[in-house]
Amino acid sequence: MDTEPQTPLRVLVADGRPARLEEITRAVASLGHEAIPRQGDLNGIGSITAAVRPDVAIVIVGDESVQALKLIGKIVHEASCPVIAILDVQDRTFIREAAKRGLFAYITGGDNLEELQSSIDIVLKRFAEYHDLEGAFSRRAVTERAKGILMERHGVDEQEAFSLLREQSRRTNRKIIDVAESVVASHTLLPRSERLSAGDVAHGPDDD
Repeated sequence: MDTEPQTPLRVLVADGRPARLEEITRAVASLGHEAIPRQGDLNGIGSITAAVRPDVAIVIVGDESVQALKLIGKIVHEASCPVIAILDVQDRTFIREAAKRGLFAYITGGDNLEELQSSIDIVLKRFAEYHDLEGAFSRRAVTERAKGILMERHGVDEQEAFSLLREQSRRTNRKIIDVAESVVASHTLLPRSERLSAGDVAHGPDDD
């Protein structure tokens, strides 16, 4: 098997006994990645994730599963990268709790280079898909808010409000989401009294 990755990654390797930390660090480096070993407290992990912004993090899970759970939660929050757990002990409760904190995958041992690289590839793909989905929900929420503003402002129904967004999109050669964001932003910037006045005017007989 060719274990050389197409693009070297920054891989944070965290926690574990010194010997295990060194072993997994060597395995990651042998795949062609930049391995960043870290053994220490949660504050130390926070500072390094902010500084190096790893692409992937690996947390070695031994007997200190509570510490590992805290590490996973902190890395997900601080680094915003996918996390893989290497399990030196089998603990189903840990896996469930780790998943709640954002764990993307787990493997046992970590000495199989093919399995390790495969896990890295999979979590990166899942992480990208997750953020694409999250972005889609966010875009939909903005569009729905913009439609609500237009419905109130112009006294139209939901379908007509969307037609207004679409027509403005075509007229200005902009994406619908960009038009929707402009509608929401302009509405947010107005003081409440002016929003109400704009709504009253919009409902008047001269409204177009």
